[in-house]
Amino acid sequence: MYTGIVQTVAPVKSVVRHDGYTTFFIEMPERLMADLQIGASVSVEGVCLSVTTIDGNTVTFDAMDATLERTNLGTLQTGHGVNIERSAKPTDENGGHNIAGHIATTAELVAAKMEMPGAFIRFRVPEEWAKYVFKRGYLAVNGASLTVAEAEGDTFTINLIPETLRQTTFPRYRVGDAINIEVDHQTMVMVDVVERTLERLMAKRS
Repeated sequence: MYTGIVQTVAPVKSVVRHDGYTTFFIEMPERLMADLQIGASVSVEGVCLSVTTIDGNTVTFDAMDATLERTNLGTLQTGHGVNIERSAKPTDENGGHNIAGHIATTAELVAAKMEMPGAFIRFRVPEEWAKYVFKRGYLAVNGASLTVAEAEGDTFTINLIPETLRQTTFPRYRVGDAINIEVDHQTMVMVDVVERTLERLMAKRS
């Protein structure tokens, strides 16, 4: 599990394509190397990946083609930065919300302002996922725990504070880019239960 508090933006040193999967070589800061082991889970741009090799501060992660198709990791290039969060320990303070690192969908960035004052991102979510996103609700975007400021149909706006701009990869993104979205699991369960209950009630009346 993760908290959605991005710990660093780490550079991608190399991207190696293989048959069926891709290996990402990422340079981790020394402070995040403590006790890191092969097999450990790390959130990379919001996607839960497992460490495959460690060479000094260079850590590799493999992502299957299916993962690349469902996330924006397929667009990563050498030199790009990625949001990094080590998996949370039970004793860690949770300043965000519980995040699994399982991306629900990607959203299209339709507008953005990446400088203060008034920094924000606005994005369009596929219709089947929009029902899980609410104004003032939690959302994980590229692994960062954020609060939805405005909601209009399938389009949502999140305001960004200076710390978020400084500590995440959002300034790299441009209109038209895909961003990783993980909806709040409890919200998703609640919406699905209400929908199924209403469907059963309507079926009984018909």
